[in-house]
Amino acid sequence: MRIDAHHHLWDLARRPQPWLTGPALDPIARTFRLAELAPLLAAHGIDATVVVQSSSSLPETRELLATAAGSGGLVAGVVGWADLADPALGEMLASLDGPLVGIRHQVQDEPDPRWLTRPEVHTGLRAVASAGLVYDLLVTPVQLPAAVETVRALPEVRFVLDHCAKPPIADGGWEPWAGRITELAQLPNVSCKLSGLVTEADWERWRPQDVLPYARHVLDAFGPGRVMFGSDWPVATLAARYADVYALAEQAVAALDAGERAAVFGGTAAQVYGLPDGAGPAGPAAGS
Repeated sequence: MRIDAHHHLWDLARRPQPWLTGPALDPIARTFRLAELAPLLAAHGIDATVVVQSSSSLPETRELLATAAGSGGLVAGVVGWADLADPALGEMLASLDGPLVGIRHQVQDEPDPRWLTRPEVHTGLRAVASAGLVYDLLVTPVQLPAAVETVRALPEVRFVLDHCAKPPIADGGWEPWAGRITELAQLPNVSCKLSGLVTEADWERWRPQDVLPYARHVLDAFGPGRVMFGSDWPVATLAARYADVYALAEQAVAALDAGERAAVFGGTAAQVYGLPDGAGPAGPAAGS
């Protein structure tokens, strides 16, 4: 089973996306539904996906779960949002109906670079783990030390690092990002998404050789058994087409053997998120 482990869907007529501000984001300041993504998935042999929250909204999480339930198996899992500081977090998570596989918060937007280390956040992360869910880490390089500390302190929690922690590709920066990635990868309870890299490069002038060293460092640090492909569609379309993102990932894993490539393009995501063996499209996605 081939899996796109990271994409978004939103309907601006139903729910605003507060982060979609400024002219640079105008190309994606519109509604994106599953019906638009489905042909791209089919063209690249993608059998199933994981859709990820894009706003701090519990109603959005419920909407994504409903979309997944109506997708005929194409959307096999949802990474939703929840308030980690909510004392009733466990009960709230138990109330959600559908293929919820993980929780995420936009930690990258928190002004405190050590937000992840707060006691109430750790309590919430334990509740996420108790519910059988994964926690997606959306952090920047400056927040990686707190991420390392948190992942180390909570071995019972399964973490997934989104977008390789957003390395400074456009500036050609390497350290301290690379060293912190290596440190994080030494912890066995965290995996990493090979996603979101083209939008960290120069949107107009990026070349594969600009991005590939970062992707390969992640593969070397985590190993293919803990790396999963994610398109980050439609955000990635600010810098590239779906086909370009997919081709870049194929270049990154070209030196791996067939089993390792299969892990990156599906096996890792299926294992980490606990996706069902039967996940995959069973009907049209129109209207989702």
